[in-house]
Amino acid sequence: MAAGGLQRSFASRVLRLGWLAGLLLGGGGLGFALGAWRNLCVDCPSIAQIYTYEPQQTSKIYARDSVLVREIGLERRTPVSLVSLPEYVPQAFIATEDRRFYSHNGLDWRGIARAVLEAARTRSLSGAGGSTITQQLARNMFTDRIGFEKRIVRKLKEWQVALAIERAYSKDQIIEAYMNQIVYAHGWYGLQTASRNYFGKNSIDMSPAEAALLAAIANYPERYSPLNNPDAALARRDLVLDLMAREGYLTPEEAALWQAEPVPLERARSVTVRAPYFVEWVRSILDDRFGGMLYTHGLRVYTTLDLGMQAAAQEAMEAGWRSIEERPGFRHPTYEEVAQLDAGPDLSEIPYVQGMFIAADPATGEVRAMLGGRDHRHSKFNRAISATRQAGSSFKPFVYAAALASGIPASEIILDGPVVLDQVDGSTWAPTNYEDEFLGPVTIRRALANSINMVAIKLGMQVGMESVAQMARRLGIRTEVERYPSTAIGAAEVIPVEMLEAYSTFANLGTRVRPFPIARVESAEGEVLWEPARASVRALDPLVARLTVSLLEDVVAAGTGHHAIRVVAGLPDRVPAAGKTGTTNEGRNVWFMGFTPNLAAGVWFGMDTPLPIVARATGGGLAAPVWGRFMKRVYDEEDPLLATPDPWPIPEGLVTRRVDNRTGLLASRWCPPEDAYQELYLPGTEPTSLCDR
Repeated sequence: MAAGGLQRSFASRVLRLGWLAGLLLGGGGLGFALGAWRNLCVDCPSIAQIYTYEPQQTSKIYARDSVLVREIGLERRTPVSLVSLPEYVPQAFIATEDRRFYSHNGLDWRGIARAVLEAARTRSLSGAGGSTITQQLARNMFTDRIGFEKRIVRKLKEWQVALAIERAYSKDQIIEAYMNQIVYAHGWYGLQTASRNYFGKNSIDMSPAEAALLAAIANYPERYSPLNNPDAALARRDLVLDLMAREGYLTPEEAALWQAEPVPLERARSVTVRAPYFVEWVRSILDDRFGGMLYTHGLRVYTTLDLGMQAAAQEAMEAGWRSIEERPGFRHPTYEEVAQLDAGPDLSEIPYVQGMFIAADPATGEVRAMLGGRDHRHSKFNRAISATRQAGSSFKPFVYAAALASGIPASEIILDGPVVLDQVDGSTWAPTNYEDEFLGPVTIRRALANSINMVAIKLGMQVGMESVAQMARRLGIRTEVERYPSTAIGAAEVIPVEMLEAYSTFANLGTRVRPFPIARVESAEGEVLWEPARASVRALDPLVARLTVSLLEDVVAAGTGHHAIRVVAGLPDRVPAAGKTGTTNEGRNVWFMGFTPNLAAGVWFGMDTPLPIVARATGGGLAAPVWGRFMKRVYDEEDPLLATPDPWPIPEGLVTRRVDNRTGLLASRWCPPEDAYQELYLPGTEPTSLCDR
């Protein structure tokens, strides 16, 4: 087409826009105009649809102190009410987009006339302007029916919907909806979400400079986002401040003052998710229960997460990872080496040492802290709730609980000596202790404190591996527990969260409660939609449970966990604590599972592929210090996250006797007094004979 034809074609489009406007809303051809107007937008929303329209909202996930942790949704939007905002926030948008907003009926004819003249001058409909805030709201609310094409019919549809919106809502409702509906860059919807991501604050706390920036960005979100184009964003923000001064919303001096403020150059750090594995666990549970509502209906999800404990867990685990990587002989790639390679998200294989941490209130099952891995960006796999790993010696308490329940006392003497068992394939199984030495006759109390393998195997065979497997199942282990002697020393694969449940049952003196992360879910209007029941089950006789706790207290007081927890980590003796270390063959998995009367926690380190972590890796050397550091922070005297509990009481029904630790018999003057100690017994299992060695 020739240039003259192009000019005539464009001119005709501009004239047609003006003619249609006059025809539809002027005096001539009224009947034709009304008919054309009615048929123009047969697929446009009705008044009822406009009146009942609800924008999509993100669901909010809160910590137990109601601090927002994460938003989840298809459109990341959090509506904010007009009355809660400083008056200069809507004023910034009105000064920039529609200064006659409160005086027109949805269409600003002065603006339309100016737009027609501008289009004629520039020979382009792009950027001609003339759209009121109500028109922009119509376009954003019903994009699928109106569209964004630069066509006259689209503009007329927009006019029709804008007029209908003005009939359905007040001006304040329209400006509020407009600010909540704006689509910003980076997948952020609405004023509140943009404010939190750009400034790290709620929109009610924005300054005039920040409000002006969001009003500036709204015009062309990608072009004017300061994260994309800071110079353009700054110039546009300053223009908005000038416009606010021209309209009398700010004085020229105030505008100049706020123009001196910088614009943000990176996303606000305060919106970073602090517990990504925990949040994803919550999301998956809610997705199963609520489906699409989770992503569109603005649910309020109140969780059990304690941000102080989460931070303490993160700090302790980071120290643990550093300690492992700094050990002589560590041969795997370090985390920093992988991070420096700019490794992408969801690595197919994680080459550096991994780990998990999980803590919960044993009485309620409320999960307080969780790390499902070292870096959620590299791997979304949650090792705390999904990984199956050999338990090592952290499985032994189930063997000892089964033995105590069968009537075997804690002072029972078992020979720590070689075990050689024939296998079905004709080979023999000859396990060893970690130190590859034997101590001879020992009490089962001492054997558990020092994690002696031979005693655990013999004890398991004595009570029967079926009894051991059933005990583990009752306490909370739902993975398969094979009935082999090797299971007694932790050959079975377990899931960490189930180990936490089982150890919490000991802490509760026999009551089992499943760990869970959600306290309640509310609708956007505050109606309680779901409050998960916390069912508890009596899984173990309280007397047997208290005896088991007593054995596990010795692990921390004088056994394999003592040096790491009380000395290295510095957990004070005033904090009652119990637990068990765990190490598997060749140091491929190291554990510490432990508890106080009001908090249970578990630590695991290992490689995602079954490889040794480092030479001489042990649960006592690598995992227990992390547990101890975490608990020290939780019960810090000056700034505690949790009140220090009283020790577990000795329930009525248990019998106390002073016995000899070499023979398991009653202490007497014929045996060395330094070998005597106080032991607890189920009635009828206490010794009756005197020591006479």
